[in-house]
This record gives sequence, structure tokens and C-alpha cells, in this order.
Amino acid sequence: MNKDIFPIQIFQTFYVSKEMSNCPLLANVFRFIKKNKDIPISSISMRYGKRVLINAEGVNFGEPGKESFIEIVDYDPFKKLLLIMGPGEPVAETPVHWFIHHARKDINAVLIINKETKGKNIDNKIPISNKEQPLGSIEKIKEIMGLLRENKIIDIKNNSLLLVGKNLDEIEENYYNYLRF
Repeated sequence: MNKDIFPIQIFQTFYVSKEMSNCPLLANVFRFIKKNKDIPISSISMRYGKRVLINAEGVNFGEPGKESFIEIVDYDPFKKLLLIMGPGEPVAETPVHWFIHHARKDINAVLIINKETKGKNIDNKIPISNKEQPLGSIEKIKEIMGLLRENKIIDIKNNSLLLVGKNLDEIEENYYNYLRF
């Protein structure tokens, strides 16, 4: 992992509870992961009321379980404080997921995929962020949010691809229609 892209500590985490999530959206996420084993997932999230269900750090997407997910209860980007429920540690992309879900009520699912597997045929099809900045930084999040105004898929420069949708089915459709790995 590139320390310039993902700083060691981009937020401080506080746990409301370390119990496993019982979010009803887990079934949708598990179904998506099982059906799309060829998608190189880095992180996945869904809005659940005011919370965000997201995978924990180090999850094995080949065999995810309830312990593989946490719920973001709240996030203060200026104090860099993250309030979560669940047994795992949050992924570095957590602030990006939280901002998208809280700024865009039309987006209920977010997927970030590993860029190493990106096909060369998409280089000119997808908007790309301009600067290489830490993914959890306010500057990078503002740039991502700007690109998402008119796009459902964006290329985060030298990092990953980000897909958003009203649900995981829309993300799956866009992945296969536009990326064609």
C-alpha cells in the first residue's frame, strides 16, 4: 500500500459497540460479492438510514461474513473522528464513502475497485481526478464529489476506480457495460 496515497492515520476511531452488524443490507452485499467474484473490490458500502454499512479493513471478499463489516455511525472530517459499530477496523476509504452517502441522497451504494486490474480500453472513457492526494483528505473528497456530479464512474488518479449507484444492481450494470475488463 502506498503511504503517500493512504496515510497511516487519517482518522481516529471510537467504537459505540464491537458487536457484529445486523444490518438487513448485509444480505444484498453478500449476494453482490458472491455473484461478482471477478470484480476486484477494494471497498463497498451501502447507506442504511443515517449510517453507512462498509467493509472492514483486511476483509477476505472470497468469504466475507458479518464480522467483515462495520457501520459508520458518524464522522467529523475536521476533527478526523470516526464513530463506528462492529468488530473490525475501518478502511482508509471510509471518509470517501461517508461523504458520498451523506452528500448525495440519490446514491445508496458505493464501490471502489483496485485499479491494477483496470482495462486499457477505459482510459479515455472515464473522468479522472487531476491531483494525486490522500484519498481521505478533504481536498481529494471535494474533487471526487465534483466529478460525481455528472458521472457514476470515476478514476481516482494513480489509485482506484469508484462506482456509485442507487443500488448495487446499478453499480453491477455500469461495471459490466462501461469497464469491460
